[in-house]
Amino acid sequence: MKLHRLYVSVLCIFFAFAANGFALDREAFTFTSYDLNVRVEPRQQRLAVRGKIMLRNDSSASQKIAVLQISSSLNWLSIKAGGKPLQFASQPYDSDIDHTGALSEAVITLPAAVPHNGALELEVAYEGVIVLDATRLTRIGTPDSIANSTDWDQISTAFTAVRGAGYVTWYPIDAEDASLADGSLAEVLGRWKERARASSLHLQIELQNDAEEPPELLVNATACASTHQLEHQFVADCTQRSVGATVPTFVIANYELIDRADIAVHFIHGHGAAATNYADAAEKVVPLVTEWFGPLRGKAETADLADPNAAPFESGPLLLTALTGTDPKLAGLTAAHQLTHAAFSSPRPWIDEGLAHFAQALYLEHQSGRQAALDYMALHTSALNVFEKEKQTTAPRSEDEAIHSLINTHDEELYRSKAMCVWWMLREMIGDPTLKKALASYHADQDNEPSYMQRLIQAQTQRDLEWFFDDWVNRDRGLPDFKVASAFSRKTSPDNYMLTITVENLGAAGAEVPVTVKFVGGVIVKQLVIRGKRNAVIRVEVPNQPEEIVVNDGSVPESDMTNNVFKIDPADDAK
Repeated sequence: MKLHRLYVSVLCIFFAFAANGFALDREAFTFTSYDLNVRVEPRQQRLAVRGKIMLRNDSSASQKIAVLQISSSLNWLSIKAGGKPLQFASQPYDSDIDHTGALSEAVITLPAAVPHNGALELEVAYEGVIVLDATRLTRIGTPDSIANSTDWDQISTAFTAVRGAGYVTWYPIDAEDASLADGSLAEVLGRWKERARASSLHLQIELQNDAEEPPELLVNATACASTHQLEHQFVADCTQRSVGATVPTFVIANYELIDRADIAVHFIHGHGAAATNYADAAEKVVPLVTEWFGPLRGKAETADLADPNAAPFESGPLLLTALTGTDPKLAGLTAAHQLTHAAFSSPRPWIDEGLAHFAQALYLEHQSGRQAALDYMALHTSALNVFEKEKQTTAPRSEDEAIHSLINTHDEELYRSKAMCVWWMLREMIGDPTLKKALASYHADQDNEPSYMQRLIQAQTQRDLEWFFDDWVNRDRGLPDFKVASAFSRKTSPDNYMLTITVENLGAAGAEVPVTVKFVGGVIVKQLVIRGKRNAVIRVEVPNQPEEIVVNDGSVPESDMTNNVFKIDPADDAK
């Protein structure tokens, strides 16, 4: 009878919230800490979790309801507070924040309302399977082969790799629905990561295994005690400072190891040549990375993926990539990105990811010259242009400049591609030594307000950079569009010409752009600052007849580069 009443009570809660799901404030609480024991059973492809989570009510109102979400392939067993079971209704909740395209959501009735800033500790128990599942991708038309090589997370006897929120929600979160179809996933996931920036994770992973040659267990935590063997069991005790900055990830495989001073490469049997090539390439990149970003904070870890077509993934000190699928010629490019993360860390994506991509451009310049770096950035700029054009098709909103700014954006195209270009432009404006000094003075734990990095850079130079940060970082002004409006050449001596050039910027974002004057026998390059929607004039003395003017060599992302060349007709010269 008691069981029946409990069932009816839970059922009533379920239907009440199913009918009024919009009333739930799913992001009212912030997860401040996790203390989880995770048992992995590869033969059953199962995961069983027991532990405690601490929540804080960051909403303005008291909360009588809390929401916890895990992957739809996992099931809630119990939720307690103070050792007493809580009533909760478990319901499916569509969301592409998980590879299955849905979450198992527990709507919990709390024993007492939690006030603003109030804390709540919950004991949780849940378990289920994690199998290869790319539903969220296939239902929007992604071919099966590509989908499975993108969402490759799974637990199995042959190979186990499980990423966290945004891939597999194997630890509890709370977030509004997110969709790949309407593009909301990046925003929802970004908000979750921002709220989880200060969330710590203590993790114990127990691996059940009876093989004579036990597999290796890798966890991308900042502090992880040595894994030790019990009877048919391994236990890893790990701590992670920020669940938001580093996606909690674990990998289990029969790896072999190449262990170098700055990098450890864990590879699948038979992939030794590819692993050696990557380790060699990484070692060659270390001097460049440390010159720019300081010494590595710890050894970089690379782990092989079984699928040669698998999309690479990087979080914290761990890079997961298919070593046999990596072009040997591009291994150094990948290593530059990984090692930059190992040397320099920031909670802000435009700094963290932007600098890692900037390091790749530096690597190409170091290897093959400036044009190779510009060609690489052009690949990213073309994708950025597509993104900017898509934005123009939507109705403009007054807050868009702030929403899409590098400071606030959750869009990868912006905080990777655009940010890389921003760092390159800053480098050309203030010089290598000045930028290196600014980066050396950066401390992630002190980056508590948006202008922190700007102030560090400004402190190293006498130049006014307020306009630049306003156009490119703090606001989204779009991209510039440069055009040579006019050019007037005057012969000043038998062998010299004075060329007066007016450059127009049709875009709203200003930039310092190179202006190249080609003349008979050579070229001269000058830098010119052109603010958004303005003209700027520069005078260039050349030692022979000027023939052509080119504004922008590709170092500044631009919406239209078809109007950047201006031909000079000798007949137009003043006599």
